[in-house]
Amino acid sequence: MPTEKTSEDSAGILLVDDMEDNLTALEAVLRSLNEPLVRARSGEEAMKALLERRFAVVLLDIRMPGMDGFETAAHIKRLDRTKDVPIVFLTGSDAEAGYAFRGYATGAADYLTKPFDPWVLRAKVTVFLDLYRKSRRLERLQEGLTGLVEHLSGLEERLSAGALPDLAELRCQVRELQQLAAEGQGS
Repeated sequence: MPTEKTSEDSAGILLVDDMEDNLTALEAVLRSLNEPLVRARSGEEAMKALLERRFAVVLLDIRMPGMDGFETAAHIKRLDRTKDVPIVFLTGSDAEAGYAFRGYATGAADYLTKPFDPWVLRAKVTVFLDLYRKSRRLERLQEGLTGLVEHLSGLEERLSAGALPDLAELRCQVRELQQLAAEGQGS
């Protein structure tokens, strides 16, 4: 069953490569996912983009002038705000043998060589988009649960003090509990 997408669920996909042709190819493959595609032509640009908005996944070229993909990934994983963003390394098929190991050691979630199969790339990115949406939904449920626990604690304090609750307020809180329970069952 497809998950309904809200504006909060909209997740950017960060494309990081110093080669214009590679960025264009990535956009062509991923455009059909209907998610914002954000370009960065360097590790520095990628870090700026990551600090400006949330991303479901980063597709990161390894070989770039200046800050290469490994350095960029290390910076991403160091920051609390970005440490959980999955990274998929992309590199040419002539890459050194140790690149895959180094990529995973740096915190990559996956590693693909160019030229990549468009269907495989799209499928992998779709998995990360789904995980992002589910994670956001869990965060919202957690926030809702925290709020309801606070409401219930306040109600319990008033009842313990002998204060009778307002019936309309009590009904509203019961509806909130029912809605939260229904959302939790739909997970």
